[in-house]
Amino acid sequence: MAGGPRVAAQRDERRKVTKERGQRHGKRAAIGTKTGWQLTVYSSSDFNDVGWHKWIIAPSGYDAFFCLGECRFPLADHMNSSSHAMVQTLVNSVNGAVPRACCVPTSLSPIALLYLDPHDRVVLKNCQDMVVEGCGCR
Repeated sequence: MAGGPRVAAQRDERRKVTKERGQRHGKRAAIGTKTGWQLTVYSSSDFNDVGWHKWIIAPSGYDAFFCLGECRFPLADHMNSSSHAMVQTLVNSVNGAVPRACCVPTSLSPIALLYLDPHDRVVLKNCQDMVVEGCGCR
């Protein structure tokens, strides 16, 4: 399978590295699919790793996920592509100076955060667009 959202052998090394990094940091980093066709890598974001643990009370981290894959011509129906991505990928096939479409989040969901505001007041906020739910070529 060449390119496309079903990432094949060329991604095996990245999978291995991702799993090893996750194991080194004591986090879950298994490969999984959320959309059925698009490969997303299961990544557990830990606020301690980025220094946000000082102001975020809960959760201590969350499963963010991210999109991974190539958008090569021709784009199949299952790639959740925009019309613009289809045209851009077609033009790329005849003119390599034009970039291919990119595999990006197409659907995101919120998470609830409990945190301290600048005045040390505890705030509960539903933060939009924090978890990747679907991917596509755009």
